[in-house]
Amino acid sequence: MTTSVSFHLNGLAVSPDADSDTPLLFVLRNRLGLKAARFGCGNEECGACVVEIDGRARFACTTPLSALAGARLTTAEGLPDHPIGAALLAAFAQEHAGQCGYCLSGILMAAFVLLRANPTPDRASIIAALDGNLCRCGAHGGILRAVERAVASLAETAP
Repeated sequence: MTTSVSFHLNGLAVSPDADSDTPLLFVLRNRLGLKAARFGCGNEECGACVVEIDGRARFACTTPLSALAGARLTTAEGLPDHPIGAALLAAFAQEHAGQCGYCLSGILMAAFVLLRANPTPDRASIIAALDGNLCRCGAHGGILRAVERAVASLAETAP
């Protein structure tokens, strides 16, 4: 049954129409035209589809549209508009963190959620936060350095 669910997406109110059990990933990509979150496994095992929902990293491949009523959602497309997101994007570019890029939006979102909750994580905390994200290119070292660079950058600009 088609329904309309209202939530905030990257700071804007949206009410996409879809079946209530449609996975968020398909709503983002097919109804709203946002392509950063990607389908990888469909089983919460790869992290390619991770988005932020109400301050938590969530898998868009298994989150039904019905679970979003009134929620605040951020995707990788919304990162440039947030200081933490902008710092992460800059650090990932500076470190050349990633090769093919398929996994990066999910990794960026997991890092974004971490840094919003803990602006000064140690390396072990970063590794734990990114544990649900797979990168088959082997770019893990650059990814970790990029998150650490973003942490340092944010610390320098903190009041």
